[in-house]
Amino acid sequence: MKPQTTQQKDVMSVREVAVPAVTGPAPRVRAGGLLDRRQLLAALPQALRKLDPLTLWRNPVMLVVEVGSVFTTVLAAASPSVFGWAIAGWLWLTVLFANLAEAVAEGRGKAQADALRRAKTDTLARRLVDWSPGATDPAEQPVPAPQLARGDVVLVEAGQVIPGDGDVVEGIASVDESAVTGESAPVIRESGGDRCAVTGGTRVLSDRIVVRITQRPGDSFIDRMIGLVEGANRQKTPNEIALNILLATLTIVFLLAVATMQPMAVFARHAQAFAPDSATIDAHGVTGVVLVALVVCLIPTTIGALLSAIGIAGMDRLVQRNVLAMSGRAVEAAGDVDTLLLDKTGTITLGNRQASGFVAADGVSAAELADAAQLSSLADETPEGRSVVVHAKSEYGLRERAAGELTGAVWVPFTAQTRMSGVDLPAGTGTRQLRKGAAAAITDWVRAAGGAVPDRVAAIVDDVSAAGGTPLVVGELTGGVARVLGVIHLADVVKQGMAQRLDQLRRMGIRTVMITGDNPRTAAAIATQAGVDDFLAEATPEDKLALIRREQQGGRLVAMTGDGTNDAPALAQADVGVAMNTGTSAAKEAGNMVDLDSDPTKLIEVVAIGKQLLITRGALTTFSIANDIAKYFAIIPAIFAALYPGLDALNIMRLHSPTSAILSAVIFNALVIVALIPLALRGVRYRPANGASMLRRNLLVYGLGGIVAPFVGIKLIDLVIQFVPGIS
Repeated sequence: MKPQTTQQKDVMSVREVAVPAVTGPAPRVRAGGLLDRRQLLAALPQALRKLDPLTLWRNPVMLVVEVGSVFTTVLAAASPSVFGWAIAGWLWLTVLFANLAEAVAEGRGKAQADALRRAKTDTLARRLVDWSPGATDPAEQPVPAPQLARGDVVLVEAGQVIPGDGDVVEGIASVDESAVTGESAPVIRESGGDRCAVTGGTRVLSDRIVVRITQRPGDSFIDRMIGLVEGANRQKTPNEIALNILLATLTIVFLLAVATMQPMAVFARHAQAFAPDSATIDAHGVTGVVLVALVVCLIPTTIGALLSAIGIAGMDRLVQRNVLAMSGRAVEAAGDVDTLLLDKTGTITLGNRQASGFVAADGVSAAELADAAQLSSLADETPEGRSVVVHAKSEYGLRERAAGELTGAVWVPFTAQTRMSGVDLPAGTGTRQLRKGAAAAITDWVRAAGGAVPDRVAAIVDDVSAAGGTPLVVGELTGGVARVLGVIHLADVVKQGMAQRLDQLRRMGIRTVMITGDNPRTAAAIATQAGVDDFLAEATPEDKLALIRREQQGGRLVAMTGDGTNDAPALAQADVGVAMNTGTSAAKEAGNMVDLDSDPTKLIEVVAIGKQLLITRGALTTFSIANDIAKYFAIIPAIFAALYPGLDALNIMRLHSPTSAILSAVIFNALVIVALIPLALRGVRYRPANGASMLRRNLLVYGLGGIVAPFVGIKLIDLVIQFVPGIS
């Protein structure tokens, strides 16, 4: 069942459309890279610097561990023992490993930041004094690039570096943007339109352009990229802040719980004479070293150590895909998106419409229509025009003629007013006029010349539109007789695999809306073929903004892409606005992400990365809490079984001794952080699914894994350290 059109410009549902099943595996999100020895060595100095309490206070869990490390070090120095020094050493390693996770995550962006700094050269800009459009010889003033102010106008010629971010206000040039995007192919930047924005540090390869600076000093695009990829400007997101509050609360709860164990142990120690003095229980109850070890093992140190690294790595994964996120909030919002607005051209379809068939009118042969269509398209250098020439050659054997071969031909260019183009050819004593263009324009032209338009032509036009194509009508005026020859079918080809990708989004609970300027019939056909949920036809900038606001009023988060100044209001209103790097400065300022590759389909990857970030954080939080539960059964029975024989039933691990049990748990607690750093940096593999199935998988893999892993790991460590002298 096709979408129903209405007289109002509104979203039209196509939920009834059957979507093809996914024929292959879900596309994998490219991993960010694993740890290697060079990464660790490079990050180690920064990890040591992060031991400063003035830096560590932002992570309350690890601050408690560091305070405990200092306390146990003092106790070990006051009363030396192998057990005391071993606990102190491994607690310091726990803090170091936590800092190492964050330092490695930050260090992964350092290489790109260094490359960006090389692109940010102290160029001497050629500022134009009192420049005005069309000025032939404006005065120039050399100014260091860092001193340029917003509104300054500079001249840049071939071979010169663009001194700052801005918009081209005069001229056209080929620009090398590889320093920013990594793409070696040059791009065209020109005044007017949506491809006028240029970035400081890129190089002009040909011609000359006049650029109006739009940046403030020290706030260029490259400056912001450097700060973001290094993590210096990364602000904690609301979810991250909420989780930090939860972890701090759990830490306080466990501190109080451990504090209550001390009076219980003192009472039991004096009430039961058979309880021997040891490194864990003495005349004063539980020893200070054991109390600290107990606190560290029970508080959620695993997620506390990795939480910051997860957030930094999420933004790093975007950077690897050439997407610059202006804030971590935007990355998280992408993971919670409910509605995805996708432009039809270039996102859902290939963008270049291609001639796929000629449908002749009554009394006209297909070969005659093909010849007329090719002649009227010889001077049309657009992709659509070239495709008409190629289709006539390949399907009807017509030789592709050059425009210069036709003696006396007068070429009629396309204009927005006439909405048609063509050629006037000498024909005997008169002229043969061929025109190609919009259906309404050609039929009016034929009628104005006294010709009739068969009813079948209108039916052909409707059929082409209903099939998702664009109809171009071909007309002829020869010897005073005007007629319609037929219709060219331009097909807007849906990208391969788009239906499967949209189906994956649907299984993730995301509603997709196609935005297009096409008429409702054409839009409905493309929407049906692509498998989007809804579409907005004949869309204006005001329509896009109104649609986003309606979606948000329903409590949904909305994501969209855009590149033009007219997209800026909608990009600013959207929860996730991805601006194209080729777009205007207004669009890039309005969005909270910039795609350096200017690929509209990147929005789907952005959503997947956002979801992967949230899933990774949830998975490791689940693992950490389950991990703490398992360590409870390793330590508590080992400490108190001698005082409370009834606890022996909980001593299911049967570790060698109380001291070996505590030390094994502390060692495992430190090593598991190192083991999980690659997962925190790479992210949990994301599979499109609904929330319920992801929760079940999360609990099964990371909940159950978090319970089982400590039992296995602590037991194996205990089997080794029981032979260490001084660990009874």
